[in-house]
Amino acid sequence: MQPLRISNATRVLAETQDEYYALAILDEEVDGVPQMTSVWEPTPKEIEHLASGGAVRLTIVGTGHPPVKITTQPAPE
Repeated sequence: MQPLRISNATRVLAETQDEYYALAILDEEVDGVPQMTSVWEPTPKEIEHLASGGAVRLTIVGTGHPPVKITTQPAPE
């Protein structure tokens, strides 16, 4: 998956770290809980995998697993 520029991004993570993708995020607070949201676009091969019954895989770098949420959003109009 490739990270996209989220509308209304509040900051960009890893912007100067060449070994990582720069990741635009939107900092929000929902029901009193701080959240960071990013938007990702599947590659054509990943779309093919999903369409044929594949799944989304999440990898956390490190040894602690933070709370995460994975959702979808509609295609841009």
